[in-house]
Amino acid sequence: ILNHLSQNKVECCMEVRPTTSIDVNGNFANFEERKFQLGEIAQKPSERLSEKFKLLDTKNMWINLNAIKRLVETDALKWEVDAGSSLMQETAASSIIRFFEHAIGISIPPSRYFPLNSTSDLLLLQSDLYATSNGVLIRNAARTNPKNPSIELGPEFDKLDSFASRFKSIPSVVELDSLNVTGDVWFGNGIKLKGNVSIVARPGMRIEIPDGVVLDNKLINGPEDI
Repeated sequence: ILNHLSQNKVECCMEVRPTTSIDVNGNFANFEERKFQLGEIAQKPSERLSEKFKLLDTKNMWINLNAIKRLVETDALKWEVDAGSSLMQETAASSIIRFFEHAIGISIPPSRYFPLNSTSDLLLLQSDLYATSNGVLIRNAARTNPKNPSIELGPEFDKLDSFASRFKSIPSVVELDSLNVTGDVWFGNGIKLKGNVSIVARPGMRIEIPDGVVLDNKLINGPEDI
């Protein structure tokens, strides 16, 4: 990418991916009048909006610092707010792309993009489902299902320090289809999750998953269910 940008004197490049039917929020990129436009979908977009915007911003950008210097020195960075529009422009980094003379978007493969919006996403990224090689995500070939497991962690896992403290090590999820965790739940070392696993600790209850346990299509409502 860097070589292409340098050879073609590109001032700003946004890495984008095609939108899908499950994208309900985020920054949508559009190409109008030979300039990119970026829109923040503040509410759940309608089908017409998802049809209009074909590209989704991955928040990965390449910017020529000399071009930034020019824009600052010429006071060219002016933000406009349309309070009556459902498409709200924000001062996110990606919004700056429309100010550059030579800006492009590069559609990237799934191997370069992994959404990281919650600790549920972080669990997948840190698991044995993925490894990294030269900055590229490599999916574990042992995973036969082309879809990623569905992970839903309760609010007890929302903060990074709480998330980290509740796992002695990240469980194996290569054979997992879905995981739902609610309440005061703690994970030991070397745990394997398979199929559909649900762990629900009622208020006042603490559930500790022991080291080395294999949970295969399990519904756990208390320690006796492990």
